[in-house]
Amino acid sequence: MPDGYSNVPQPIRNDGAGWVDKGPRDIMRDLENPDMLVPPKTDAGLVPNLKFSFSDTHMVLKNGGWSREVTARDLPIATTLAGVNMSLTPGGVRELHWHQQAEWSYMILGHARITAVDQNGRNFIADVGPGDLWYFPPGIPHSIQGLEDGCEFLLVFDDGHFSDLSTFSISDWFAHTPKDVLSANFGVPMSAFNHIPKEQVYIFQDKIPGPIDTQKVQSPYGTVPQTFKHRLLAQTPIKTPGGSVRIVDSTNFPISKNIAAALVEIKPGAMRELHWHPNNDEWQYYLQGQGRMTVFAANGVARTFDYRAGDVGYVPFANGHYIQNTGTETLWFLEMFKSDRFQDVSLNQWMVLTPTELVQSNLNIGPDLLNVLRKEKWPVVKYPGFSYYPR
Repeated sequence: MPDGYSNVPQPIRNDGAGWVDKGPRDIMRDLENPDMLVPPKTDAGLVPNLKFSFSDTHMVLKNGGWSREVTARDLPIATTLAGVNMSLTPGGVRELHWHQQAEWSYMILGHARITAVDQNGRNFIADVGPGDLWYFPPGIPHSIQGLEDGCEFLLVFDDGHFSDLSTFSISDWFAHTPKDVLSANFGVPMSAFNHIPKEQVYIFQDKIPGPIDTQKVQSPYGTVPQTFKHRLLAQTPIKTPGGSVRIVDSTNFPISKNIAAALVEIKPGAMRELHWHPNNDEWQYYLQGQGRMTVFAANGVARTFDYRAGDVGYVPFANGHYIQNTGTETLWFLEMFKSDRFQDVSLNQWMVLTPTELVQSNLNIGPDLLNVLRKEKWPVVKYPGFSYYPR
């Protein structure tokens, strides 16, 4: 390598392929994407971009909090789901609103109070904290408010072209309805609407709400029959030597008919095993740590991406892939699907449950591999002496 280029990453693979990059470049970006700068030799063909960072999105700043979103406009391949990252101050309110899409949410930090009313006049109010989920079906009106410590959460919607800035908000509807119509609808003088907002409020600052018991409203029709809240971290995880997985779908969170998910923990040196999903595309959100994923798209095509906390990843329907922890801390991420059920197919399990002679002749492999295949599925794997560690 020429003098002066040894201290920065270069697009040169250890087999000699490549050459130094002498032109204008973003070295910090290259440091974050080592497997994109120097792709593994096994990468081949054309795979669309499967990564986008929330750090590269537009921030909407309001008194009361902020929001930003990753949709198909930012990540065109992501047609099934879109995501919104939002934070509310103590007392900050995501105003009363509803969507044409289902809303699934994971509470990242802090606490919030959520409310909703269904089509039969049955209401719902609950407090949520770190690791809790909520799900509102399409068309169900709801609200979110930060409690004493504020909050940050991820919202996921079952339409890749969704935008949180084009939802149905109560302030927006009031602002665009004649006051005489509002007067006739509610049976009050038009003067009652003299101070309503002139446009959509979206997020606003309010006082911190009191204890939940002080805010409960009794409905003559009762409460919703299926809870909109789920305590994901309270679930017993599937544990393996390399980490853990918590799966949530309509089997254990019955109201969640449109979105299924898994919270995955991958310890240093471990990986989410080689697998694929037979029911839909996968939308990922990385919560902590760093990792890499190679996506196999068939016909000799594969591409590797590097991910860090705050990134969104995507895997098209039925594409084979893995996620490997490439850092020194535990990697946590969510994998989500536009489906009522979580489904995956394990490469290991498929091989061991197929006649041995057929697998052996197909891959030209011997007992060193065939004798260690497991019939039980391990979503996350780690084998001493065969793990990835940062160099």
